[in-house]
Amino acid sequence: MAESAHLALALWCQGAYPLQLLITNWECFLTTAAVTESTLAAFSEAWNRHDVEGLMSFMSDDCVFMTAGGPDACGARHVGREAVAKAFAGAWAALPDAHWSNGVHFVQGDFGVSQWTFTGTAADGSRVETDGVDIFSFKDGKIAVKNAFRKARPNIPAAQ
Repeated sequence: MAESAHLALALWCQGAYPLQLLITNWECFLTTAAVTESTLAAFSEAWNRHDVEGLMSFMSDDCVFMTAGGPDACGARHVGREAVAKAFAGAWAALPDAHWSNGVHFVQGDFGVSQWTFTGTAADGSRVETDGVDIFSFKDGKIAVKNAFRKARPNIPAAQ
């Protein structure tokens, strides 16, 4: 894409490429901002702030969230901004002190992975501490799919 833009500009400068055609077709040279490791780190920070609005700013309009647990093989599937926002908020309803630490993020093209350690306290006082990953698909510079996986580990009993 960038090579095409440079060629068009070079031809225009030499008078071989009409300015009107260059202006008309310039939009084909523009690309959307790519999701990076820094994007995923900022997404993780929004989780730790318990910031649904912030999280949704990273998500595409037709986003999908598949939870780590649930009744289906995929956990539970939430489709669309409203359903995804509600599911995100549900994480803090179940574990009000939910926290993701030790984040490591990878991006390759339209796919990414975040590794993390999840901790939180359940209503009965037991503690969750487990490692996991999110697998992402990106579209137009936004997260289109967030598919969460974590180790199945029993909660740590509450201190007596």
